[in-house]
Amino acid sequence: MGEFWQATTTFPTVLFTAALAVVVGFWSLVLAGAADPDGFDTDVNTGALGLGGVPVSVAVSLLIGLSWASSLTGSVLLARTGWPDLVVHLLDVVLLCASSAGSWRVTRALVRPLAKLFPDERGPSLHDFVGSTCTIRTGRVDAAFGQAEVAATDGSTAVVQVRQDDGSQLALGSTGLLYAYDDAGGFFWVAPFDEALDPGPRRG
Repeated sequence: MGEFWQATTTFPTVLFTAALAVVVGFWSLVLAGAADPDGFDTDVNTGALGLGGVPVSVAVSLLIGLSWASSLTGSVLLARTGWPDLVVHLLDVVLLCASSAGSWRVTRALVRPLAKLFPDERGPSLHDFVGSTCTIRTGRVDAAFGQAEVAATDGSTAVVQVRQDDGSQLALGSTGLLYAYDDAGGFFWVAPFDEALDPGPRRG
């Protein structure tokens, strides 16, 4: 235990020990709901280091954890050699660089399969249709009934429930504008389409 503690609290492992303490603290906050694991993704680009595809917090945690483990192992082995202190100190610097470089390579290999668990894009949402125009597919639209066809950005179409409560006429085949989505009712509020409000290519 003394050998382990000595290696953990001396150069070079102590550098990674401090970083590892920060990582453990961060994930403790995530588990408590006080931090967002994706919170650093807009500020830091790990793709340039070949660590993209997973949240920054995951990539950095892996890198620090692996660096700490490899540095700790190397420090213990060096301490057991019985070599002169000057030689050990010089090799400690080499160990710091080797642990960082080796851990980066291992982390880079690990994030590739892990990236499949973290898709780059969120799934489609009905809220994406808000602001789109649609084509009315029922004979009437009122506060209790109505359906319309709307086009998604990928060219596909969907039939959605629509409602209106202002008494304006929206007949079969007319064009409406989806201006809000009601989560509780599962329908869109729709208004007659005004050419001045045409959003362009998303017209249904």
